[in-house]
Amino acid sequence: MLHGVYLDRFVAELPGDHSGNGQPRAVPGVCYSLVQPTPVRAARLLAWNASLAQQLGFDAPAPDDPSLQVLVGNALAPGMRPYAARYGGHQFGNWAGQLGDGRAITLGELCLADGRVRELQLKGAGQTPYSRFADGRAVLRSSLREYLCSEAMHALGVPTTRALSLLATGEGVVRDMFYDGRPESEPGAIVCRVAPSFVRFGNFEIHAAEQEIDVLRRLLEWVIRHHFPQFAPGTERIADSRRYADWFREVCERTAIMVAHWMRVGFVHGVMNTDNMSILGLTIDYGPYGWLEGYEPGWTPNTTDASGRRYCYGNQPQIALWNLARLASALLPLVEDKAALQDGLEHYRATFAAQHQLMFAAKLGLRSLDRPEDEVLLADLLGLLQASETDMTLFFRGLGNLEGREALTLALYSPDALDAEQAARWDAWLARYAQRCEAQGESNEVRRERMNAHNPLYVPRNYLAQQAIDAATQGDVGPLQTLLQVLERPYSEQTGCDAYAAKRPEWARHKAGCSALSCSS
Repeated sequence: MLHGVYLDRFVAELPGDHSGNGQPRAVPGVCYSLVQPTPVRAARLLAWNASLAQQLGFDAPAPDDPSLQVLVGNALAPGMRPYAARYGGHQFGNWAGQLGDGRAITLGELCLADGRVRELQLKGAGQTPYSRFADGRAVLRSSLREYLCSEAMHALGVPTTRALSLLATGEGVVRDMFYDGRPESEPGAIVCRVAPSFVRFGNFEIHAAEQEIDVLRRLLEWVIRHHFPQFAPGTERIADSRRYADWFREVCERTAIMVAHWMRVGFVHGVMNTDNMSILGLTIDYGPYGWLEGYEPGWTPNTTDASGRRYCYGNQPQIALWNLARLASALLPLVEDKAALQDGLEHYRATFAAQHQLMFAAKLGLRSLDRPEDEVLLADLLGLLQASETDMTLFFRGLGNLEGREALTLALYSPDALDAEQAARWDAWLARYAQRCEAQGESNEVRRERMNAHNPLYVPRNYLAQQAIDAATQGDVGPLQTLLQVLERPYSEQTGCDAYAAKRPEWARHKAGCSALSCSS
């Protein structure tokens, strides 16, 4: 079932630690360490991504399929050479030194029939040299959330890693969920995630920080050769420094597009450390993420970030820029022209601004936000959404299909609390919006079609995920399967699925797992 042609390009072409020593330690001068996943007691399949499996050339597994053992690290398919990557990172703005794949192990690079390559990685597969003080395992709640959200993001059209499978391990994992000194045993699980590459900003940062300049250059050339061939050396003999700066500009562009999509759908990553930023512009490392319910730019789902709110929704565009600046600093030993790297950062700013404007224009059903008054129209709307605790997803979706006041009432968390002044401000904005739509000269049908293509009806709200986690913990994966099916078509209204397109219930406002979460997993 998991058989195929597996490449070992990362292992074969870059310097690595082949000692086989899995004990946490400093591992200087390498890009990875060869490791073996730690076997688990009793693998049980909880979720299988049939559409992704088909793309990878895999058949659906039977309950007793021995290939399932590969997906929990109990066995390897021919050609797999598992490894854990070494990288560093800035965490909450501070340099953290060597980090690396502490609980993720790449099984191999699968070569698809069309020549594309996809990396298969197990998260929660056991200790590696980069586990520091941890056991390399993952709990069911975090694994289920990663599987759920990565596939929901894919369906939403947001650049993301994917998830192939979710399996229970049959073993307990001890975690202090609230960091309050009361650790408990939770069900363990492993998710198999898939991407063209899991290389991130931190892979470059560690080599620059440790003055491993030759390794830094080799890694960059490897990334370019296999994932950005347009910047590989050519007959025109462009200087390496220029090629590297052009590559960085491309990374800035991809990152800008990704973050603009986050803002469009109301996604909050929660832990935008540089080691959680994909070099391919993919959403990576789903930890304490969340979705805006009441529109609040200062909201963060990460309890670790509750005081500083560094990674709140409204800060994400600027944090991505800050992270790119750290990547630029890591590239300085290889790029002679510092101004060329600065140009890449400016390109990020311009790309994000343009993409954000286009995406929010589409959310409003407009072709563009190019009139002088349009910027004020959008800013006033966002201010009203925040002041009135209005559900972002439901308001934008309703605005395309309902009369203005009806859309507002549907999305307000406390409709009766709307005072006369707020009501007047809303009426004035809705009138301005109606005039702007009329001036565009399109039918309501065309406008609604545009809005419904960019405003999802269904998103993986935290309380929905928590309900699926609670059921799966008791052995019932039915709620998870139903939720996954709904989220496969987030822009299409589905019969009998009103409960998945509803405001967060009041009981979930402050309930653990339904609002904010910790990094513990």
